[in-house]
Amino acid sequence: MPERDDPGAVGRRVQQLRTERGLTRGQVAEPVCTPAYLTSLEAGQLHASDEALRHIAERLGVTYEELTGDPAPTGHPAPTGHPAPAHHLTARLAEARRVLALGETAHAAEQYTGLLAEASRDGLDDAEAGALLGLGECALDAGELAAARQYFERAERTLADAPPAARVPALRGRAVSHYLAGELRYAVHLLETALDELNRGGPHDPDALLLLHASIIGPYMDMGAHARAAQAAESALTLVPQAGDPALVARTHRSVARTLLAEGRIAEADASLAKAAELYRTLHLRTELANCHWMRGYVCAQNGELERAEEELRQALTMLAAGRAALYSSQAAVELADVLHRRGKSEEAAELLHNVLSDLSPERGALHSAAAHRLLGIIAEDAQDTDAAEEHYVRALSLLERAGAAGDLADLCRMLGDLLRRTGRIEAALDAYRTGLGHRTAPGTTTLGPAMAQPPL
Repeated sequence: MPERDDPGAVGRRVQQLRTERGLTRGQVAEPVCTPAYLTSLEAGQLHASDEALRHIAERLGVTYEELTGDPAPTGHPAPTGHPAPAHHLTARLAEARRVLALGETAHAAEQYTGLLAEASRDGLDDAEAGALLGLGECALDAGELAAARQYFERAERTLADAPPAARVPALRGRAVSHYLAGELRYAVHLLETALDELNRGGPHDPDALLLLHASIIGPYMDMGAHARAAQAAESALTLVPQAGDPALVARTHRSVARTLLAEGRIAEADASLAKAAELYRTLHLRTELANCHWMRGYVCAQNGELERAEEELRQALTMLAAGRAALYSSQAAVELADVLHRRGKSEEAAELLHNVLSDLSPERGALHSAAAHRLLGIIAEDAQDTDAAEEHYVRALSLLERAGAAGDLADLCRMLGDLLRRTGRIEAALDAYRTGLGHRTAPGTTTLGPAMAQPPL
């Protein structure tokens, strides 16, 4: 009797393959069938439909014939009983990406680690690079920036002989790890160099260009280079109709919202974030959706809608904490503390900030660490504790100078100067004002080199 007609044999093979890959019944069964259906199939209690078996085979990384024991179609080699390595690992990489998108970072990291070992053993460079990229993204979510950087660098080396566009995700990951560590100039250097290489070469890959333009907006904004950020946003939006990755399109809308906010176009920024959030919900990208709630909270705060801002930021914090995205959780908490302070809940805000500072450092979330100290300084000033306020401002100033965040630095120098002037230290206040004016001079031109080459759009 053919094994296809023996539900017991098929069920045992499904269970064996699923267990070997570390997958749950839900991960294998959905959305075509249910976990209960798979339980019955593995127990040999039913004859599965061809549609269900083909879906299960794809989830497990094997062919339909390998799963059912059916002979291969005429003209094709008979199955060997073992999945072809490339096909097998590609399906498992897709599953690991799905797990990471759901916010299950630790589980995804385990899957990527196993995939990396197998891909290295079998000499499959593309799969090895995919696993390294996944591990890098897991490390970013966990706030382990040094580890993330190492994974992305290894992925770049693995893809050394690939076209420039294929190396873009690894390079972008490395730039993000430097950006989150407060190394804004180097992050911009990496992204601009890659854009120059793609724009001056060819043929052009819309997804690669879009990823780079969307990623460079944040560093530009934090450096005070608002004109360049707006230029990058315009280029990104031009590329959106050609993009094939909806998650990348959603990320673009989220990044572009920052430039719209800087220009005072709050309604447009909110509309851009609404588009991103809808795409994230459709794609079940939990961490990205949390970041979207975070950004919408910021938009509401800028528009004076503090109650709604608090709701959005608390939602973001809950989702990020559930996914154990430690660094992003700390950053969202700083934004929430600002809203709480503005709503008159200064004690709760200060407690939240002190807890956050234990998770941040100059090498890990420098900009938000500076923001936490700045806000603690404001709270201390409100409480007439000028010594504590000055201490927090100076610590924030040191972090921002190291990061090269020109716009925030100039504003902080003004605040510190005002504090020093009120306490009678006029010369020290003048020094603070001069420092701020130096950072305000031609923002976006004093810290950056020539503008990057423009794409031939």
